[in-house]
Amino acid sequence: MASTNDLKNGLVLNLEGQLWTVVEFQHVKPGKGPAFVRTKLKNVLSGKVVDKTFNAGVKVETANVDKRNMQYLYNDGTDYVFMDGDTYDQISVSPEIVGDAAKFMLENQEAIVARHDGNVLFIELPASVVLEIQYTEPGLQGDRSTGGTKPATLETGAEIGVPLFLNTGDKVKVDTRDGSYLSRVN
Repeated sequence: MASTNDLKNGLVLNLEGQLWTVVEFQHVKPGKGPAFVRTKLKNVLSGKVVDKTFNAGVKVETANVDKRNMQYLYNDGTDYVFMDGDTYDQISVSPEIVGDAAKFMLENQEAIVARHDGNVLFIELPASVVLEIQYTEPGLQGDRSTGGTKPATLETGAEIGVPLFLNTGDKVKVDTRDGSYLSRVN
């Protein structure tokens, strides 16, 4: 159990038998009336996001979630296999749980694996990753960094929009949260 004063981003709560991650929280002390905490919660399994308000000082049940740094090894055809760097234990994670993170995972890359009661809840990648462009239309003389984008296929198979001056073989930094191009890497 934790008080609403202990809420922080990333904390997993157990509300009515379901697991919810705190995405945002804000302590509000109005001029009139008691203080309260306004939160935005994301359902760990379904991904649904809801707004919930708690009175200040109320106890909320927290879930015991084990977040570990693990190394992505390979895809065995159906599941993704991760290895714990400390114990060398390997776990298989289904594609439904990995979700969109699969578009930006390379073999031997680090990821955070969150587990509750032995079940994997979600995979968290670093905020950005560096990937190589496998194919894009060639850039032309005069193409500038501002002015538009073109589709590019990355080495993981994901397709993103990149500036016109980039070519096949260039390395780019990609935001793993929304799949957007951040910068070129030399």
